[in-house]
Amino acid sequence: MIVHERGCVYNFNFHLVFVTKYRKKVFDSPEKVEEMKELLQKRADMSEIEIQQMEVMPDHVHMLISFSPKQRPVDIVKGLKGWTARKWFELYPETKQILWGGHLWSPSYFMSTLGDMSKEVVKNYIASQYTAAMKKQQNGKYGELERKKRRNGN
Repeated sequence: MIVHERGCVYNFNFHLVFVTKYRKKVFDSPEKVEEMKELLQKRADMSEIEIQQMEVMPDHVHMLISFSPKQRPVDIVKGLKGWTARKWFELYPETKQILWGGHLWSPSYFMSTLGDMSKEVVKNYIASQYTAAMKKQQNGKYGELERKKRRNGN
């Protein structure tokens, strides 16, 4: 989506992924997933970030976001991770017990830019993450069919 601002016109789309510290499965219930989505959306609204697609998994977050070129990507990530961690620990202080250092998020993250052509591919990928994770959980880490496919090179 092309955005017109005073002094600039832009069309930035970023795929952002960050994980919980030690890849702990913090968001382990539908209620916790929704709570984190609400926190991320609230922070995005405060920071003038448009979240186009989002999925919160038990141990990581995928987002397709857009923001003004006046904002630095590192500041966007720092704001999202820092603010949501503080609010999360206020709501769920017991989480600190499973995260030894008292940090919700790992210090690293993945962010890539994408062109308009691949935007739909990324949106579909993010949307499919929950379904794929549930299938794996129901079948163990990999179901028997998946093991056979991998053995046969399919």
